[in-house]
Amino acid sequence: MTSAAERLAANMNMGVFSRATELKKRLWFVLGALIIYRLGSYIPVPGIDPHILADIFARNQNGVLGMFNMLSGGALSRMTLFALAVMPYISASIIMQVLGFAIPSLAALKKDGEAGRRKINQYTRFGTVFLAAFQGYGMAVGLESMTGSNGAPAVIEAGAFFRFSTAVTLTGGTMFLMWLGEQITARGIGNGISLIIFAGIVAGLPSAVGQTFELGRTGALSTMMILVIIVAVFALIALIVFMERAQRRVVVQYPKRQQGGKMFGGESSHMPLKLNTAGVIPPIFASSILLFPLTIASFQAGSGSGILQAISTYLAHGQPLFIVAYVSLILFFSFFYTSIVFNPVETADNLKKNGGFIAGIRPGQATAEYLDFVLTRLTAVGALYLSLVCVMPELFVAKYAIPFQLGGTGLLIVVNVVMDFVTQVQSHLFAHQYEGLIKKARLKGKIK
Repeated sequence: MTSAAERLAANMNMGVFSRATELKKRLWFVLGALIIYRLGSYIPVPGIDPHILADIFARNQNGVLGMFNMLSGGALSRMTLFALAVMPYISASIIMQVLGFAIPSLAALKKDGEAGRRKINQYTRFGTVFLAAFQGYGMAVGLESMTGSNGAPAVIEAGAFFRFSTAVTLTGGTMFLMWLGEQITARGIGNGISLIIFAGIVAGLPSAVGQTFELGRTGALSTMMILVIIVAVFALIALIVFMERAQRRVVVQYPKRQQGGKMFGGESSHMPLKLNTAGVIPPIFASSILLFPLTIASFQAGSGSGILQAISTYLAHGQPLFIVAYVSLILFFSFFYTSIVFNPVETADNLKKNGGFIAGIRPGQATAEYLDFVLTRLTAVGALYLSLVCVMPELFVAKYAIPFQLGGTGLLIVVNVVMDFVTQVQSHLFAHQYEGLIKKARLKGKIK
């Protein structure tokens, strides 16, 4: 009996140890993948003068290019392999989700389980290739028309070969990042695409803090204003954490039922509805939509047509048109994405099948309408919160030339990704502890 107990204890310890080893492997895989991403963001596209490019971005860092550069982790300002980052993939995902409501065949694929999901992912990849090639070619054309402050061209030798090689290089970089993000999701912890965007923003935080203090040293910002910025950043982080954890708990009750001589059920539970169900998706989608048509226009600003110059001017950070467009897109995608991830009718049907009901609400259609009513109010508050967090700091960015990493969009992405990552790590740890408790209980039962 003792030897059997010892063998069971040894097997239990080996199982917990193997699970802990698996968690370490996943963490190391995420770290290695992000290091590869950061190394790739320093591999330059051939045929570009880096000094002229740095001068051009120094003069346009507070415009749309600056925000795009933040989301790409600084790769755009260096015009490297990952200059487009994952924005084409995000744009393709948006298009596929919109088409899923308009085209019945795509809507049917969503309900087709794993096979349908793979088919939709394949279409999304094709769309990513097309958008990345289009944006890469547009960047190449724009680069050929860009000059530094001394009049020197940014492209060493312009022509068809430069445009082709740049489009192929940037498209390949985007596709590699898409594949890397999928690998992180499957073999690591957390959402791979979000972690890639997070790594790019965090990589720019030290230089952003240094630039802010440099503005104070040169007198562009007063000491009091720097203190206000520091306090505002910490207050914004606290607000984001509070609002992202806020939820409405809808009480669900289950009736008692008798099976044989015993009574079952009668308990109650709750259905948590988050205040911000969409998370960081609306700001990322809104940024992607704004950046896509302005990719060429921003590069052409100052040397292109009057229409392109007007677009770049009126959609600059802090301008009324940019604020209205940004807020409108955030509001739209907040409701749009929430409607995708939570279906009140399906949830009400599942409750009815399992015998659950909400007190005072009839099962079925009435429950679906009640859940839709509650979710609409929560989404409205969440959308206003996202708009406030993303837009208000952008006004400071536009007025005081503060780096974009300290803006609302950057902080929102960083805080949300960190919270999600920590939650998933804790889930792995709790699973290990729960498995250990179950095995201990079985061990004690067998010893008895």
